[in-house]
Amino acid sequence: MTICAFPLAIPGAPSGGKPDQLHDHARRLFPICRSITGEGIRQTLSYIGEYIDNFHIHHIGSGTQVFDWQVPLEWNVRTARICRTNGEVVIDFAQSNLHLVQYSTPMRARVSRDVLQEHLYSLPDQPDLIPYRTSYYNESWGFCVSEHQRAALTDAEYDIEIDTDLRPGVLSYGEVRIPGKQADEVLFSVHCCHPSLANDNLSSIAIAIELVRALQAGPARRLSYRFVFIPGTIGAITWLAINRNTVDRIRHGLVLSCLGDEAPPTYKQSRQGDAPVDRYAAYLLSRWPGAQIVPFEPYGYDERQYCSPGFNLPVGCLMRSRNGTFAQYHTSADNLDFITPAALAGSYRMIANMIAMMEADTTLTSLNPFCEPQLGRRGLYKVIGGTNTTEAEPGHAIDQMTLLWVLNLADGTHSLLDIADRSGKPFGAVMAATHALSKAGLVRANAD
Repeated sequence: MTICAFPLAIPGAPSGGKPDQLHDHARRLFPICRSITGEGIRQTLSYIGEYIDNFHIHHIGSGTQVFDWQVPLEWNVRTARICRTNGEVVIDFAQSNLHLVQYSTPMRARVSRDVLQEHLYSLPDQPDLIPYRTSYYNESWGFCVSEHQRAALTDAEYDIEIDTDLRPGVLSYGEVRIPGKQADEVLFSVHCCHPSLANDNLSSIAIAIELVRALQAGPARRLSYRFVFIPGTIGAITWLAINRNTVDRIRHGLVLSCLGDEAPPTYKQSRQGDAPVDRYAAYLLSRWPGAQIVPFEPYGYDERQYCSPGFNLPVGCLMRSRNGTFAQYHTSADNLDFITPAALAGSYRMIANMIAMMEADTTLTSLNPFCEPQLGRRGLYKVIGGTNTTEAEPGHAIDQMTLLWVLNLADGTHSLLDIADRSGKPFGAVMAATHALSKAGLVRANAD
């Protein structure tokens, strides 16, 4: 049986992430034809701004130089269809916004069947599905159809109508920063340029909205949090070009994608491979049956931009099914039935737990390092033989061995995660023991 809910809870994780609410965000956004520019992505950003405070939408003009790239022309679509010569519509963008190849140029002509076939894209191995295709940087036109629809196009000629604009405009992206006690930031990056694809990437947009809401409504946190909602590749490149002088404050980062299906999670490591975010993910996913950790490679989502050698930021990518590995990927089968409320909520809890670890993790220094301190007179040791837990606070039992491990490794170099890994104790138990020992004046959390 597939496990959707996260099988572990870390104290301090943001609340929220109701299953039906997450799925409803995806449902509301599903009909919009998003692309890397245009009204669709602006409509999506406007929706996000209705749910979170202090959300800023930025517009960068076409032709703006961003490293080795330029912001492209803006693309918008009104209608697109293939008709028989008698006027009968056989393929209609209005029925599925996957039907039109993204960035198709305007076209109105009667073409032969042979010419039309050269501009059609289908999936012979998945004959019922419509693929998703783009032509961002190569001016062309085309339609995506099911293999069955393609086989039915037997007339000698067809009328093509593509009513699109491709002209100077803007690239739009949105971001929100939730300030913490420190300037160090946790970056969450979500691409929002795909049309009606639910897992890739409406699932992550929905989860990010609710994470922002929970962080904004919750208590003040140690770290600051930045969420960017950007078009894929060119959006990340543009954001990095604009923020190149401030990205050194990014302490942890996650690209979110494909988080709504019921597969166990997959985490793709940062280029560094051993950054704290990589270790938090490894710790959490080791508790989830079937989860995978995969090494960094310079292909995939926007982690490859954040991890380019000039930046080398500690940014990994969190998914359930990995991009390109599931049959529904970039097809009309990536619909609202493919993602489930329970899977969305499980992914939310997984990220919330990682946030709790980021917040709590620090190195410790013992304030009584010479031999083992006397715990009994501090109320941290059971005097009755045969017991190994103590009530440091009402209702919070702390394992004696966890206390001893924390005391022994509080040498200024070991983090809470180091202690949890070496001792085999749960991270939450190490947190509780640290809190109890700190209240007793035995350990001090080091300033980061």
